[in-house]
Amino acid sequence: MHWHGETLVGFDLETTGTEPFEARIVTAAVVEVRDGRTLARREWLADPGVRIPAQASAIHGISNERAAAEGRPAREVADEVADALAGYWTRGVPVVAYNAAFDLTLLTAELRRHGLPSLTERLGGAPVGPVVDPYTIDRAVDRYRRGKRNLEAVCAEYGVVLDGAHEAAADALAAVLVACAIAERHALVARLAPRELHARQVEWYAEWAADFQDFLRRKGSPDAVVDPRWPLRQPEPAPAPASTTATG
Repeated sequence: MHWHGETLVGFDLETTGTEPFEARIVTAAVVEVRDGRTLARREWLADPGVRIPAQASAIHGISNERAAAEGRPAREVADEVADALAGYWTRGVPVVAYNAAFDLTLLTAELRRHGLPSLTERLGGAPVGPVVDPYTIDRAVDRYRRGKRNLEAVCAEYGVVLDGAHEAAADALAAVLVACAIAERHALVARLAPRELHARQVEWYAEWAADFQDFLRRKGSPDAVVDPRWPLRQPEPAPAPASTTATG
């Protein structure tokens, strides 16, 4: 049986912003799915410890007041989400995340921020994965299709009903359904084993990043850099402080 007929886990975060090294988790969801049916679902609401910008609240609907009153400490939420994902990976269950490089990078940054074990440490040193990212796959297998590539647009392209966009559990479920729909349409995607598909996505993402970086540089941003790493990026180490010599 192909991977899209097995159990999959959808993962999504709603956050305070769009920069994964700086933004904080507001809500999270991990949804276990098989044959289009939800088998289990876990959801979290965090108090991110920083103010949620109005534009972010307008997207996901979580106000500062609600996060402060009902949210759990961000450290606990990040720890539990990471444990949940690591548990599935340990069992060989693929985790599906739309634009995985954002969500997994942000989660990794939160773990570091709170002094918690990384995803790799929770896996006993094994690499993160397998990850299935419909955003990266769709961009590779239908490269020249016009139009947006956000989750709503890709759901529409593949006939997936998205109930409650920007609600973490709804987005996590939709990511799984879109991944399965892509596999149904593209035999290349369907026949790859999860680990092979993961490796192929590493290549596809790097190719896209190089192309996009070239495009930005041609269009007038000669110093543009698009990070080619997938499914998660690590921040560059801070430069060592310059040594100074005291003079009398």
